[in-house]
Amino acid sequence: MEGNESLRIALFPGTFDPFTIGHLSLVKRGLCFVDEIIIAIGINLEKKTFFSLEQRLEMITRLFESNPRIKICSYTGLTVDFAKEAEARFILRGVRSVNDFEYEKTIADINREIAGIETFVLFTEPEYTHISSSLVRELLTYGKSVAAFVPANLHIDEYKKI
Repeated sequence: MEGNESLRIALFPGTFDPFTIGHLSLVKRGLCFVDEIIIAIGINLEKKTFFSLEQRLEMITRLFESNPRIKICSYTGLTVDFAKEAEARFILRGVRSVNDFEYEKTIADINREIAGIETFVLFTEPEYTHISSSLVRELLTYGKSVAAFVPANLHIDEYKKI
């Protein structure tokens, strides 16, 4: 990725199982601060996911296909190592609660110390603080509609549980 030194690139890491309207809000708001956002799906073989990696990549790619400022990929290993590899100068994170803040602050401090990468945190908009991928997965497990919690053009109904 030679020549990107002047671009302000942020990595937005997560499992995104599935991608919610809260995530969408963070991406849209994050674009006010950076030139490009890389939505990076972290692969954790220990974590059982509802949707396969391929399904999540496809859903999110379709969601942002008309926005050249957003890239979608997956990675393994430490987030901070992938951020450096992707030439991201920042990590974008969202915070819904005090507990989220404490966790994110600790990780941000470590990332800054070991890699010199800054984290910027956007507080979740009040109307989205109750939404989590965990909640959406639970609703999906019981056959409930999740239309109010995921972007309409995510087309989540086209995908089946793995």
